[in-house]
Amino acid sequence: MYIPKKETSMHSHFSTLDQYERLYNESIQEPNEFWRKISRRLDWIETPHEISRFNFKSGEIKWFSGGKLNASYNCIDRHIEAGHGNEIAIIWEGNDPKQSKKITYSQLLKEVSLFANSLKSLGVQKGDRVCLYMQMIPELAIAVLACARIGAVHSVVFGAFSSDSLRDRINDSECKILVTQDTGVRGTKQNIPMKENADKAVKETPSIQQVIVVKRTGKKVNMDSELDLWWHEAISGESPVCEPEVMDAEDPLFILYTSGSTGKPKGVLHTTGGYLVYASFTHEIIFDYKPEDIYWCTADLGWITGHSYIVYGPLSNRATTLMFEGVPNYPDFGRFWDVVDKHKVNQFYTAPTALRALMKEGNGWVNSRNLSSLRLLGTVGETIKEPEWNWYYNVVGKTKCPIVDTWWQTETGGILISPLPGATPIKPGSATLPFFGVVPVLMTEEGKEIEGNNVSGLLALKTSWPGQMRTIYGDHERFIDVYFSQFPGYYFTGDGAKRDKDGYYWITGRVDDVLNVSGHRIGTAEVEGAIGKATGVAEAAVVGFTHEIKGQGIFAFVTVMTGVLPSEKIKSSILDTVTKDIGPHAKPDKIQFAPALPKTRSGKIMRRILRKIAERDYDNMGDISTLADPSVVKILISESQ
Repeated sequence: MYIPKKETSMHSHFSTLDQYERLYNESIQEPNEFWRKISRRLDWIETPHEISRFNFKSGEIKWFSGGKLNASYNCIDRHIEAGHGNEIAIIWEGNDPKQSKKITYSQLLKEVSLFANSLKSLGVQKGDRVCLYMQMIPELAIAVLACARIGAVHSVVFGAFSSDSLRDRINDSECKILVTQDTGVRGTKQNIPMKENADKAVKETPSIQQVIVVKRTGKKVNMDSELDLWWHEAISGESPVCEPEVMDAEDPLFILYTSGSTGKPKGVLHTTGGYLVYASFTHEIIFDYKPEDIYWCTADLGWITGHSYIVYGPLSNRATTLMFEGVPNYPDFGRFWDVVDKHKVNQFYTAPTALRALMKEGNGWVNSRNLSSLRLLGTVGETIKEPEWNWYYNVVGKTKCPIVDTWWQTETGGILISPLPGATPIKPGSATLPFFGVVPVLMTEEGKEIEGNNVSGLLALKTSWPGQMRTIYGDHERFIDVYFSQFPGYYFTGDGAKRDKDGYYWITGRVDDVLNVSGHRIGTAEVEGAIGKATGVAEAAVVGFTHEIKGQGIFAFVTVMTGVLPSEKIKSSILDTVTKDIGPHAKPDKIQFAPALPKTRSGKIMRRILRKIAERDYDNMGDISTLADPSVVKILISESQ
């Protein structure tokens, strides 16, 4: 356990665990009064008359009813009116280290207003859906805020999705306008065919009336005179003043698609008031944000992390937020650390998958940089295992930066379980304690709450919180079925978790990533963490396969460190480490060394594919087009035969 350092505690929003516990208890006992106070951090046109009303059986959720506000106004105008127009809102760092740009709040307001007016000129009205399909360029953040300004609902589609994925998402939400760019650059890729992909999609999207194209690279692309319009032409002649639309707290703000177990993506719908209150509050408290800090979340705006913790959370707090177009290993493995030093970043928030890739390359890339500006480190996306946690804390943070390991989902809108940097003693790999107003419970499969500590179960939430999604767009029945049917009266997260002797939560992975080996429930994340401690191992992914004796056996795909050769010695070390860490019941039955693991472009390991390989079901791989490198699959198959 790592106790917060005195220096951190003295200067943070919460300096002791007692202080956290007092306010946490208040937030649970008097939730309406608590959230009423917190909601005042936003500027409301009309004050809410009812704080919350929810029914988890019918999936009806409302926060701050009667309240009226505008998200764009709260992220930009009010800071300018308070005299902060010349402060930097967004630092954009291009893929090319020579390219970067700073946008002040006043400049941001002008750009957002111009684009908002151009959308209005194209007939976009309050409630219309606008699809944004771009790489991490400033125009993407501008377009998000312009939609919010006029009450249009934005649906950001991650810039690496295929044209088919783009088409399906546009059709599901019936978007009126698509905004894209000519081509994109990312790492060594200098010609990502954004407009070309958009063209393919638009052939099968009858709702699209206009495509707006940002000139990012200047590469020649096909422009249809009837349908396509350059961004710079769309805004020319528009007024730089656009009055923000008055929005009800429960008016939709955005739709964001997340993968569903059925294969059809789910359009997660978030509304304006509750979402913004929650994103703003969690960003300030969990990242210990102070005025003049430089904050960097490395995520993409195509994911919820980018929505909540690059745009809406930071900007509502008048933060300086960094947007990064590139990748961690371009032009070399020191890029993250160069950006930290270049912009004097104070809070750094990234994914364990990126950390493992960087850790694999050794310490030299980190140690040759200064990194003295760093004050806090964060992780998101999956559970961070102990090896990379230790590396992050000791090598990157030089033991002076607390790590906030944040657990949350697209559906939750913001972080639900996380340490508070100055108050919570940290255990590597544990998400620790719930955020204010959040009541996690562990359930048995039969739907009984599991009391006490030192227990494991299925993670559910007992009450609502303001950032909670409101429905699946166009399919409320599915919303009830996916999240509320398993345990009526609770929101089911789909994750397993354990609560240790101190009441700390440890996320053990998706329930379908929980193995049942000889009657033992074993979380894949737990086994992967143990394998990661073995000498020479860079990364591991564990799946189940049919086992004659045990029912389910454990198959481990293991990547070794750069410069290390796979060997029987490493296999023995893995088996010893797992036995020591978890017990002999968790030892992998099969270990396959892999040069790389099949990952989506956002860095998530695609376990579905690994399960097929483990079962030798090579003919039913399904769609592998969303992988960052589909060729990995062929290599894994050939080496498993």
